[in-house]
Amino acid sequence: MRSFVHALPKVELHVHLVGSAGVDTVLELARRHPEAGVPTDRAELERFYTFRDFDHFLKVYWAVQSMLKGRDDIHTLVVGLAADLARQNVRYAEVTVTPYNHLLDGMSGDELLAGLASGRAAAAAMGVELAWCFDIPGEKGLEGARETLAFALHERPEGLVSFGLGGPEVGVGRAQFAPFFDAARDAGLHSVPHAGETSGPETIWSAVRDLRAERIGHGTSCTQDPALVEHLVLKGIPLEVCPTSNVRTQQVSSIAEHPVRQMLDAGVVVTLNTDDPPFFGATLEGEYLAVASALELSHSEVARLAENAVLASFLPNQRKTELLEEISAVLAAV
Repeated sequence: MRSFVHALPKVELHVHLVGSAGVDTVLELARRHPEAGVPTDRAELERFYTFRDFDHFLKVYWAVQSMLKGRDDIHTLVVGLAADLARQNVRYAEVTVTPYNHLLDGMSGDELLAGLASGRAAAAAMGVELAWCFDIPGEKGLEGARETLAFALHERPEGLVSFGLGGPEVGVGRAQFAPFFDAARDAGLHSVPHAGETSGPETIWSAVRDLRAERIGHGTSCTQDPALVEHLVLKGIPLEVCPTSNVRTQQVSSIAEHPVRQMLDAGVVVTLNTDDPPFFGATLEGEYLAVASALELSHSEVARLAENAVLASFLPNQRKTELLEEISAVLAAV
């Protein structure tokens, strides 16, 4: 199964750019910006990076964020992610970027865009195609939404395919962001908000009804509402499921107890993703292997998960067809 999962051409639909920073990338950034106070010794940095609890995750996340000063830092971040993806035979990824946080930290929009563009070009040379999702940091409210939308629509960098909503869910209603998602959709961007990670099914309903979500980030709590599950199946709305992340943040107790089994049995379109992979000790290959082991999936069932990600992506149809044919060939060779 391990060699089979590696051979599958994979697609990642839910990974945050800042949260993708591995130890090698952070070490380079820390040595470039020693004033940030992040360990510059590898062993010490590895200890600092070892997940302890959610508060510690936030501490490390914002430490990484603090070292992103300009285009070279963004480039380093993107290239580090691309290298990790290439090692796992991931061919395409839709990467969540939160421009408003970078702008608040003093980075110019031109610097951010230049780093994304050069990093994306370097990724392509590694055989990894990257696309962008610009997301609203929900905790920043309507001001964050206005600025994110304005930046997305005014700058519209190459590779931008979707508009998202991240950050805390509890106390941050989805409906208030509806006008911004309406404008983004009118401009041709796809709607991919987070919902149902740390809150109940009502948040997912709101994302579907108010934000007209085409995919749902996480969606973990959907199985608590059979009517919602039926709606997701009927409308073919995929879920960007991040099992290891959900375990680490204590939304579920284990992969075996994750509602992904119920989702699959009900016919929900499930895609597997990593969220903030190095922070949680995750890899996309590891997600496939963990779910395959816990749920005792066959090779064809694992291949179906890879196909789901391709079909749920915003790739052109011709590229989807090519990847699906390659998945079929890998499966046929087992």
